[in-house]
Order: sequence, then C-alpha cells, then structure tokens
Amino acid sequence: MRQPPAGYGGTSVEDMLVPTAGPVRAGLEGVLDDIGTTLLDVVCGDPARADDLGGVVIHDPLDDQVLPRQALVLGVGLHDPGDLVRVVTEVGRHGAAALVVRAPVVPDEELAAAAEATGVVVLALARGASWTQLTSMVRSLIAGGDAGAVEALGGIPAGDLFALANAIAALLDAPITIEDPSTRVLAFSGRQESADPSRVQTILSRQVPREYTRILRERGVFQEIFRTDQPVFVAPLPESGELPRVAIAVRAGDEILGTIWAAVTEPLPPDRGQALCDAAKQVALYMIRQRAGADVERRLRADLLRTALESGPGAGEAIRRLGLADEPAVVLAVSLLESASNGSAAEVVAERKRLADAFAMHLAAVHPRSAAGLIGDIAYGVVPLPRGREHDGEDRAVRIATDFLGRIGLRVRPLVGIGSPAADGSALSRSRTGADRALRVLKSRGSTQQVARVADVYVEALLLELADLVPRDELSSGPVARLAAYDVKHRSLLVDTLRAWLDAFGDIAVASAAMYVHTNTFRYRLRRVAEVGGIDLEDPDVRFAMMLQLRLMTLTSR
Repeated sequence: MRQPPAGYGGTSVEDMLVPTAGPVRAGLEGVLDDIGTTLLDVVCGDPARADDLGGVVIHDPLDDQVLPRQALVLGVGLHDPGDLVRVVTEVGRHGAAALVVRAPVVPDEELAAAAEATGVVVLALARGASWTQLTSMVRSLIAGGDAGAVEALGGIPAGDLFALANAIAALLDAPITIEDPSTRVLAFSGRQESADPSRVQTILSRQVPREYTRILRERGVFQEIFRTDQPVFVAPLPESGELPRVAIAVRAGDEILGTIWAAVTEPLPPDRGQALCDAAKQVALYMIRQRAGADVERRLRADLLRTALESGPGAGEAIRRLGLADEPAVVLAVSLLESASNGSAAEVVAERKRLADAFAMHLAAVHPRSAAGLIGDIAYGVVPLPRGREHDGEDRAVRIATDFLGRIGLRVRPLVGIGSPAADGSALSRSRTGADRALRVLKSRGSTQQVARVADVYVEALLLELADLVPRDELSSGPVARLAAYDVKHRSLLVDTLRAWLDAFGDIAVASAAMYVHTNTFRYRLRRVAEVGGIDLEDPDVRFAMMLQLRLMTLTSR
C-alpha cells in the first residue's frame, strides 16, 4: 500500500503525504495499492507496465466493443482457462491494461504467456465482492487522478480518498474505513485483513451489515459519536471475536458528513487521538469539496444532455462536449414508480439521484462513449450503436437495461423506457420521445414489467396521448354514458357486456365465457346494449368508436 512509515510523533495528515506538483493520473499499480488485496489479487502480469487507466469496460462476448486506451476490462462470467487466454489476447490487441475475473484463478503457463505477450495484467476479484462496487471504486480513483495541485487538499489529490484513508491508517497504526451517514463505505485503507472477518465482509459489500448497525444504534454508539468531536472507543460485542473500534464523526458545523472507524486493540493514546481529530477535519474538507464538485458536474452534464436530446441549436456542440460522436445511438429513460415510493420527499429525491448515478456508472462500463444525466425526475442515457447494426439497437438496449436492473438494490422499483434508434445526433430527440412514451406506459400499467421498448407499446402509448386530448368528464359520454346510467339504475352489466363482445371481436361463445354466462343470456344482454345505448352494432365505425372510448376509459381509470 502507498503508506508512509507507521507511528506518530506530532505528524499531521498533511505531513504524511507528498504534495503534487502537477496532474496525477491513476495508474494500475496505484489503483491496486489503494484498493488492496482485500478485493483484488494479481494473478499474472506486471502492473508497473500499465500506464494511466483510461476507463472501465465490461467484456461482452456478443458485441464488437470499443475499448478506451488502457482500459480495465471486467470479465464477468469468465472462468474457463481457454476463454481467459483468448480474451486476454483479444483485449490486448485493443490496448487494454488489465482483465479482472472472479477468483479463484489458477495461472497456467499459457495464461501467463498471453499476459506477458500482450502486457495485460490478469486480476482476481475476491468472492463476495460486487462488480458494480469495484467499478465505482476504480472510476473514483481514475477521476481523482485527473486532479492537479489546485485540486489538492493537504497534498492529497482531490478524489483520492483512499490515499487519505491510508495516511490516517499510518498515523494510527490501524486499518481505517471512512463511511457516510448511512454506513456505506466510501474508502478504506490497507491492512484490512489484519482486522477481523466482519471488517473484511464490510469491505467486500461496501456497507456495514444491517444487523451490526442495528446493535450499535441500540447501544447508543452512534448517539455518542455524534454528540462529541472526540474519538469514541467502541467495545466489541461479547463473544464476537471482533476487535474493538475507535470512531469519530466527520462534521461540517452541525452537519454530520460521515464517520471514520479504526480497528484497534485498545483505546488510542492522547497523541493518536488528536491525530484522528485532525484527520476528521481533513476528511470533512475533502467530502465538502467532493460533494460540491459532484453537484456542479452533475448539473453541467444534465444541461449538456438536455441540449443534445432536444436536437436544437447547440446540440452538436453539446454532443461533442459529452464525448459522443455523431453516430447512431439509442436513448434510455429511467424513472422510479411513484406508487412504490413510501419514503419522504427528501428520501425519494436522494433515491432518484442514487439511481441516476448508478445508471451513469453502468452505461460508462458498458460503452466508454455513453452519456447519462438526471433531467427533472428522469435519468436519461445515450448509448452509441455500431454503424450498420442499428436494427438490433433496441435489443441491445433491452439487455443493458435488464442487466442494470439486476445489479442495483434500491428500495423502490425503477422502470426503463427505450426509444427507437437514432441515425445520428440530430435524431436523438425522436429517440428520447420514444423512451418517454415507453416509460409512461410502464408507469400507467403499475405491473411487474420494468423494461419496455416504444415499438412494443406503441399502441398503448398512442391511446394515452389520445386520452390527454379528451377532457376526462367527456370520456364517458353518448351511448356509453347511457349504458353506464342504466347499469347503475338496474344493477345490470351492459357496459361490461359491450366490452366483452368487442374484445372477442363479436365471437359470442368467447364473450359469454368471459362473462361466465350462457350464450343465450349474453345474446339477450347484447340486444339490450343496442336498444338502451342506441348503438348499431353492425356498423364498423360505431364498433371502432365504442372500442376506442372504452379503452380510453380503462386507461384513465388506472
């Protein structure tokens, strides 16, 4: 790990890190130093040979992928030795830096030779660790490497919270985690394997186990941490086999930004306690700056994406600044099902932002030139398509959306609408409109379906738009209104009879079975429909009008 010498003798966090004189990029060796062996192990290859990482990409054997230079390729599902050699050779031809596969991996001579020939480092991801979490960490380290000296805090490049955690660990001579108020792990130091199994599990899941968090709350540990600006010694649970912890709140004024946790064997002496207090201030500065920068970047990308999707003046420049080429693409729209949102308004807004960030991260891993952002209540994503393969663009978008929904763990249910492929940047607005229409259909259904292409729900989308043009109080009018009034007065089922007959295309046997009545009874009711409503059921225009009116009434009643 990139740690300064252990021990503390009046040394500060700033003193423990060397100031940067210029931009610092995140090379593979530095990323491995920061993440550590808790998550990643080198199987074969030399990490020192890899330059700065250019991005994170998921390997898709069914697609002709475009890899950024020095990409970190995630080999999800790769395990056969022959496949590993083939993929190492393949990504090596595209200039990839490393291939990550799920542990355990036994390096044979053929794999080692392929890694040596291509310069691709083969890494093993620990079992239990999430691919999404690994992507998030690596992307944050790569983004942090883009910062220059003006972006540094106490010599720590902005974005390199892992380096800060390592510095604090060296000061305290104890493994460190930095967590947000929801006990999600934002960064961690090295030497986590020297702590205890629960700490290792926390690192792998990037989240403190809920049961452990509940126990700490019941013991009043969090209340004690948040009441003071001094370190708090947390005794281990009885017979748990865990190490004690020392924790301190990270705060900006009265706002709690997070906490720092150290796995120790005894309470900290006064000098190291003061070091932890100083470190908490540095972490607070970093978190405030990171939050402000993230908000600014999020708004900027959302504005650029909005301009690109409107396909008006400035769209070409917006597409260029987003890193999109003027090429075929498809638009995806992601939103939350409002009826499933049981939290407060603030919780729903926070959940929506987390959804948008996760969606952007997922698309970036799928295609390096994709773009995503939150516009209003909807997270939009633009995924480029290979020229000549626009015809299967919607199918590819469905796979991307389905994979995304399978990876996230939100408390509320997201929905994904997919537009039709756009031939170039000027047609993105049409693709966005299609994605919005598909998303609206999913919301109106309230069913278990979470992904829809506009081509598959076109008729239902059209009906919803027709319903918008008709005042709701006029939908039930004319013959249908007379039938409904008769049903109320006589407790009959003439409206349902008409609907069943139309749905069965005039097949009396099918319609009567749907109503659970004899065919003769159904014929009698159908004659009453014609008499009471004044409807000529032989007229095809009348039948179409009745079918359309009933369908619109059903849609608006949802």
